Amino acid sequence: MEFQWYPGHMTKAKRQMQEDIKLIDLVIEVIDARCPISSRNPDINGLANGKLRLVLLNKSDLADKAVNQKWISYFKNQGFYCVELDSRDRKNMKGVQATLDEVCAAKFEKDRKRGIKNRPVRAMVVGIPNVGKSTFINSFAGKAVAKTGNKPGVTKGKQWIKLNKSVELLDTPGILWPKFEDNTVGLHLAFIGSINDAIIETRELAMELVDFIKETYPGALAARYEVNEDLVNHEIITEIALKRNFLKKGSEPDFDKAASVLIDEFRNGSLGKISLERP
Repeated sequence: MEFQWYPGHMTKAKRQMQEDIKLIDLVIEVIDARCPISSRNPDINGLANGKLRLVLLNKSDLADKAVNQKWISYFKNQGFYCVELDSRDRKNMKGVQATLDEVCAAKFEKDRKRGIKNRPVRAMVVGIPNVGKSTFINSFAGKAVAKTGNKPGVTKGKQWIKLNKSVELLDTPGILWPKFEDNTVGLHLAFIGSINDAIIETRELAMELVDFIKETYPGALAARYEVNEDLVNHEIITEIALKRNFLKKGSEPDFDKAASVLIDEFRNGSLGKISLERP
């Protein structure tokens, strides 16, 4: 399967970000902990050149904890600040705030020496679709200030959000890039829901997911669905349909429903804590 999804509003959003970056002190990049490389837009590095950088390893509760720690080390070695995060849990925000304080301390000191007082840090929140940018902003703000949704493309335009006296956030739409050089990137983004499901062949995606889980997390499918993992992929999905009683007329297994449920249960963590990539 090949994946490409670059609707017109993303070109406009990228141009707007190129303008807005001039106003920004800090770029907060939200990525998906399950696939930190695939869920990073390579254009962001050029866009954010010379700015302070904070990477939020979001949805870390859905990823393999040991692998998360390796990614934190990886990003710190790249010169970024990095925080492991489940943006739905407000308790996580203390760690983000502590890191923000550390990131911004030098800026505040520089401002003080120049006689500038009380100028808030301006931070741009960036990331691809459906990595949880708006959920993070709402948790951090302690109220619903950004529109959220469990699908890509909810945030359409930019939005300034004043968090407190010291930090202002600029929420931006999720943007992909025009062409994935490696088809594995597209596959991973389809797995996590960052590509519009309407353009995806659900059956093929589910079989690719079975392939990955069998190889990397053996036993996970058997534990969840009581299926024999020695079967070929389409037989495993058929077995899931039978075990879950997903039947069409004539008691025929509903393969499509089983495929959709498998993908949904990977995305919501029901199959266990699974990382798609390692440093």
